[in-house]
Amino acid sequence: MLNKKIIGEIFSWSKALLFALSISIIVSVFILQPFIVSGSSMDPTLDGEDPFNKAKIGDRVLIYKSGYILGEEPKYNDIVIIDSRIDKNRSMKDDLFESPIVSMIFGSNDSDKKVWIKRIIGEEGDTLEYKDGRVYRNGEELIEDYIKEDMTFPFETIVVPENHVFVMGDNRNGSLDSRKIGPVPNENILGKVFLRFYPFDKIRKF
Repeated sequence: MLNKKIIGEIFSWSKALLFALSISIIVSVFILQPFIVSGSSMDPTLDGEDPFNKAKIGDRVLIYKSGYILGEEPKYNDIVIIDSRIDKNRSMKDDLFESPIVSMIFGSNDSDKKVWIKRIIGEEGDTLEYKDGRVYRNGEELIEDYIKEDMTFPFETIVVPENHVFVMGDNRNGSLDSRKIGPVPNENILGKVFLRFYPFDKIRKF
């Protein structure tokens, strides 16, 4: 009798844990996902992990995924997580295995190195130009008090295609972004950063 009771409790707890795990995966795939900032491309807005300095801990942020999944249009100044493989046709499998929970269970995948955090500078139809270290959008200079410093190298004038965005890092001279890979398809935007939750003394809503 005792053995049956113990087995019943184990089975009950297993079901509860499996349910909780399933809900956590659904949330991380479709609604909210934590992300660790790496590198210096978003300095000074966000601090990233330094692979050569283990003492430097990258900011932890939460990204909101549901908005873009449900068709919300990306907007100027949104800080977003993108899949930099702009020629890749993304599928539900990509979203699933990018979940930190799934990655922890099955091991990380190659896409980890291709997921970047950047700021949206241009939307579809915008003309972006470089002049004297500054960015102009549709003929007007952008007021960018968030950047680390003016750019020291130019980029070619570009019109952002339909259903694409143009992204840059706030550390313009230390960022791989649309100046390298080109405009990013909207479907490659994984989510919008809305909260830095760690370090605790730097909690901030975006």
